[in-house]
Amino acid sequence: MFYFQCAKVIFISAFTGRAADSGIRNFRLQGEGGRTIFMRTWQHPTQTVILASGSPRRKELLCAMGLSFNVIPGERFDENAFIDAADPGGSLERLAIAKTKRVAARYPAAAVLAADTIVVCGNRVLGKPADRSEARGMLETLSGRLHRVMTGIALTCREIDFCQSAVAVTNVYFRSLAREEIEWYLDSGEPFDKAGAYGIQGKAMIFVDKIEGCFYNVVGLPVKETIDLFKAFTARKEPWHVANE
Repeated sequence: MFYFQCAKVIFISAFTGRAADSGIRNFRLQGEGGRTIFMRTWQHPTQTVILASGSPRRKELLCAMGLSFNVIPGERFDENAFIDAADPGGSLERLAIAKTKRVAARYPAAAVLAADTIVVCGNRVLGKPADRSEARGMLETLSGRLHRVMTGIALTCREIDFCQSAVAVTNVYFRSLAREEIEWYLDSGEPFDKAGAYGIQGKAMIFVDKIEGCFYNVVGLPVKETIDLFKAFTARKEPWHVANE
């Protein structure tokens, strides 16, 4: 088990108080027109959070969101057996839920988060390549085309019978890739642990013409959907309250 205590990023200069029972911290910001904005961030020191994934990219993104969590990858799943090309979004959600429930069975009081990402190009579902040849074929398929990056995400707490999931979709447009560029990228070693055989945050950034949607979803963890699940878990409190002084 690995434990990550993430540095909390303070966006507001003046700390005004804490709602200890709810785990919500309030920060005071002077807004336009003399308004006072109270920003609540999800801070629940008594709640154990488990990331059921060994992905270093998901660890980094969850840390950047300000959460402290344990990393406990669940047992390996045959992910290809879960994914249905006719319903990629729904099958991704079911896979993420299955992963959370496997870990939640061992840690029922914890809030367990899991996610899985695939690339869909036309009717083809592209997971992680098995070898160089498969990675090359995936990159050739994506060259000069639009594809969708889909992430299924789930949050489960068995003790309170909480389980919610979501799926995020980002459209990614690749420019046409020369054979030499593909071989150069394969030589870098980056493609082999990534859905669709590329990492947008790495050397493959130069392949991208444009994206529509969440960039971090392409990296591996959609920010809005992740925060929405934790908001739902903490009694569905709204993140912002605006009041006039």
